[in-house]
Amino acid sequence: MWFSFWRPRDRFTLDELRYLIDQLMKIQVVNDVNKAFVIEALRSIAELITYGDQHDLNFFEFFMEKQVMGEFVRILKISKNVIVSVQLLQTISIMIQNLKSDHSIYYLFSNEHINFLITYPFDFRNEELLSYYISFLRAISGKLNKNTISLLVKTEKEEIVAFPLYVEAIRFAFHEEGMIRTAVRALTLNIYHVGDMYVNKYIATAPHDDYFLNLVKFFREHCISLNGLVSPTTESQGPESTSSILSAVDEIEDNLYYFSDVVSAGIPDVGTLITDSMLKLLIFPMLLPSLRIGVSDEKKFSSVTSLYLLCCILRILKIKDLANTVAAALICSVESFLPNVEAKPNGVMADHDDENHIVDEKPSGNLDSSSMIIPIPSLCTSSSDQHNCWFSASVLRDALISYITSGDDMQVVGSLSVLATFLQTKELDESMLDALGILPQRKQHKKLLLKALVGEDTGEEQLFASENCTSKDGELSIYLQRLKDQYEVSCSYQKVGESPHVHRFLVLDALISLFCRTSISADALWDGGWLLRQLLPYSETEFNTRHLQSLKDSLMRSCNQVVEEQRGAWPDLLVQVLCDEWRKCKRAIEASSPRKETKSILFPTKKSSSSDVIPIESSFAAGETMYERVKVFVLLHQLQIFLAGRSLPDQPPILPPVDCPEISRAKSAGLNIIGPKLSTELHLGDAVPCRIAFERGKERHFNFLAVSIGISGWIILAEELPQKPSHGIVRVVAPLAGCNPKIDERHARWLHLRIRPSTLPLTETAKNAANLKLKSKSFVDGRWTLAFKDEASCKSALTMIHEEIDLQCKEVERRLKPLLSEEI
Repeated sequence: MWFSFWRPRDRFTLDELRYLIDQLMKIQVVNDVNKAFVIEALRSIAELITYGDQHDLNFFEFFMEKQVMGEFVRILKISKNVIVSVQLLQTISIMIQNLKSDHSIYYLFSNEHINFLITYPFDFRNEELLSYYISFLRAISGKLNKNTISLLVKTEKEEIVAFPLYVEAIRFAFHEEGMIRTAVRALTLNIYHVGDMYVNKYIATAPHDDYFLNLVKFFREHCISLNGLVSPTTESQGPESTSSILSAVDEIEDNLYYFSDVVSAGIPDVGTLITDSMLKLLIFPMLLPSLRIGVSDEKKFSSVTSLYLLCCILRILKIKDLANTVAAALICSVESFLPNVEAKPNGVMADHDDENHIVDEKPSGNLDSSSMIIPIPSLCTSSSDQHNCWFSASVLRDALISYITSGDDMQVVGSLSVLATFLQTKELDESMLDALGILPQRKQHKKLLLKALVGEDTGEEQLFASENCTSKDGELSIYLQRLKDQYEVSCSYQKVGESPHVHRFLVLDALISLFCRTSISADALWDGGWLLRQLLPYSETEFNTRHLQSLKDSLMRSCNQVVEEQRGAWPDLLVQVLCDEWRKCKRAIEASSPRKETKSILFPTKKSSSSDVIPIESSFAAGETMYERVKVFVLLHQLQIFLAGRSLPDQPPILPPVDCPEISRAKSAGLNIIGPKLSTELHLGDAVPCRIAFERGKERHFNFLAVSIGISGWIILAEELPQKPSHGIVRVVAPLAGCNPKIDERHARWLHLRIRPSTLPLTETAKNAANLKLKSKSFVDGRWTLAFKDEASCKSALTMIHEEIDLQCKEVERRLKPLLSEEI
């Protein structure tokens, strides 16, 4: 009888639907003979019901009359074929997704047929079946609201005792396939955001609340995996390791955004459960202990990974209790995490290598935070010996300061990012910022003014006192007490309210120390500039004489380096680079938020990161150094302007170009201000005949000429025109600067030149250092060897090059003189 199905008939008619359902109802067992008909019938029924929902309500009325949902269940029971199960799930998913009528959805969700399908023991070893099953569950969740969700739960005495959709879905929450995990998360969010009070209670009570605990454990495992990728590759990251780290970072951030979406649903106690689990399973036992310096332990997190994770957690997971608790932990004494540890006489704590970083059981209140002693450079009175002074940090916050003053490039960026994250966290109480030493000056002044106006004790005195400080700890004391009561961390914290300027001074002192460091990348220094600009938006009032002198000394050293670049390999680009970086730096330090993503913490930014790809003697290495020096100089110069109380100009004070002098090689050659172009004619009056082979065995004759116009200069090889003596056609043009001319030691008629590109493709070298190995062949200078007819001609060409380079560099010096000699 199923063969009659293939006879031609009009589709999308009620008769067609009636025929298909009648034929299905006659089937007693699904076997290899009739399974093709069953599959096609199920598919066609989905199309017809969807069509009827939009055009003819009689279709669905007939569907209900024949109780087709029950027929679907019967077909599933009498079929052992996976393909039929897959088609059945797909059919119902299509119907649920496409039906617009609430009446139709209510019918589908009633009579327990959907719950039967949800709990049916499918063979999920078949990946295709599992995929369609998850899609089926997700389609159901997409139609949930406060009315429909009640059709899918079982209740007793107004309490939900079963919710198959939720329970079955979270079984696959940690499946190895990412698409399945994503679908389950979307499903759970659909449930959470329904906002049903009874469903929320069911979700947030045992044993279903274990799902959130397991989520944090799952997230922790991803953090451990990331640490394994970052730690061994910190020094040198290739394309493969970079790709792996980026994939791990994406997974971690996806997890955090899911946490954030869960919390935003407002389910009572869930936010608290996630916060407690995150603190007890990850932050307290694993991240905070790793902030110590000088510890090499493969079992523990690297400081860079921990700094990244702290930033990422606080930036994405915006929970007030979480942010304030972490801040409170950072300003507690280290000894509060070490209640039973005996310190050595020199202040170094005993080792505890037996600590395991994996915690599998439910979080308890006890924290084993051993070895949380953090040696940091003392903030000495002299900046020259800052990096040689060490002592044991009294609070975890001092670890962040230590990374700024003495950490490597990645640690500096990480520490600055953590402080910037706290500064940008709206959920953080101002008393926490004050205790961390990063309460912006304008907020501090506003706080004191308010106290003076309302007549609080000492408020007016503090407002006009020479050392502004707050008298109230705000919510700080509340969270310190919570650390003790809820997490069993006893904090003996120094009273912030009596001397907040001390902590603020430590941060400012550390930033000044950072600007004096020569081993840190310009990008990291720019991050420090942004933080300083946030803390002191107006003036230098909180800096002492030593601070100001240190900054001036650093600026002078940086200025001298830029002066060196005026006669380096890239003087023709120096003016443009200075103008470009000036605008970028101004935007960066005046921005309302940090310019880089959190993940940048995990990647080296130092200029040396590409040294294994770019030879140190190449013009590319010189160009990279020039960019770094310019960026440091621009930052220090702008900080000096800012601290002097002046507004930053949009452009640096650089003189405009002047007209080309009448007497010059460029004028004699007939060149205009644009410079030489290929295949154009020029006068060869000053040119020197030479030979060069660009290919083996193919020597060519040219006339050599070096010319400069303003800050630009070129090496020109021209072919003489036979019909026009002393004139030639430009065939080859190369930059004059950085050519490093040298006469061969054994052949006095040979002149060796290094030919660099006309532009520098390394403006973002530090950012893309990990990808440089893919392009290593492109970072090679050209090498020319010119052969002249005699030694005198060779020396004449060498003299011509030196003279034109000197003219070019002098013009650069003239234009930059106002900037480099400016008194601020």
